[in-house]
Amino acid sequence: MSLLHPFRERSDGRKVRYAVVGAGWIAQEDFMPGVEHTGNSVMTAIVTGDAEKARELSKMYDIETTTDYAGFDALLKSGKIDAIYLATPNSDHTPFVVKALEAGIHVLCEKPMAPTVEECQQMIDAGRKSGAKLMIAYRLHFEEATVEAIETVREGTIGEPRFFSSTFAQQVARENSRTDAKNWAGPMPDMGPYPLNAARQLFESEPTEVFAQTASLKQPRFAEIEEMISVNLKFPGERLAQFTISYGANPMSQYRIVGTEGDLEVSPGFTWQEGLTHTLTVGEKKTTKTYGKSDHFGGETKYFSDCVLDDKHPEPDGEEGLADVRVIKAIEESLKTGRVVTLPPGPARKQRPTREQIIKLSAVAPGKMVDAAPPEEGTKS
Repeated sequence: MSLLHPFRERSDGRKVRYAVVGAGWIAQEDFMPGVEHTGNSVMTAIVTGDAEKARELSKMYDIETTTDYAGFDALLKSGKIDAIYLATPNSDHTPFVVKALEAGIHVLCEKPMAPTVEECQQMIDAGRKSGAKLMIAYRLHFEEATVEAIETVREGTIGEPRFFSSTFAQQVARENSRTDAKNWAGPMPDMGPYPLNAARQLFESEPTEVFAQTASLKQPRFAEIEEMISVNLKFPGERLAQFTISYGANPMSQYRIVGTEGDLEVSPGFTWQEGLTHTLTVGEKKTTKTYGKSDHFGGETKYFSDCVLDDKHPEPDGEEGLADVRVIKAIEESLKTGRVVTLPPGPARKQRPTREQIIKLSAVAPGKMVDAAPPEEGTKS
């Protein structure tokens, strides 16, 4: 069932104590304001290389402990935290995740999980060995419109799903960290997991073939990364998916899945700043439903904290993160070689999103920024 009551405390009063590791835009604007919203989570530490940022944020959110990255190992042993929310650049995820899990500290890690399949597996193995929980921050797995789209297809409303298409674009400033190749940055790691994950969930299977092409505007901000990528995927059952992502186009976020008896469009499809809208067509009948704006980040945090407190396995676990990364690496290989890349059969997912994990918290105001800015603005934070 959906959880419709924000700020509802657990009956046992227990809360998971989080350290925010990496206090950039996404952590400050959305994760940190959402924590108090959960009723089962609290921030007790911040890890950042910017001492002034740490001081400002600790005052703003009444956070007791601050440290730089050199103090991360000591924080893990301090007894002051139960879990970390990791929002560092993509290239830095692995050492933080592995150290935390080996220390018995639970991890909510932003996507994409890691730059290589091997690093993903290293994280998974660390969690299995220690028993600490690892969840990849697929916030849409707890968002009502997204899960309802998956259930609509699963229930056969549009017949047999045949093909998927998506367009996802934004403008990213040259000075933003997302344009630094050393961070495993660019539209594919940053934006690609959204349409890729949507296609995988809607088809409930893993792609078997990949082909990708890139095109870039002749601008300094795209000196190290691609501006635009188009991806074609083939799925079992003779089904196709296509998506185009861009760092240099007018903001757009939508996807559509077409079946033998109807189709479903979700637009916007991946953002959290506004409610998502379904347009369902079955035969000649078309219906539209708009889902209210909600707190995606508070919802995913509430879910993960309940998994920690009740000793439940989270649905978007390390294997879910790895499933996307193995496809992203095949896409990168196709871009490099110009050829179709065949993927070996992926492991069958034991869990996929269901209505039972929808968490609908009312929207919260974005947090005040301290030396951080969204992608379209010029800061490296």
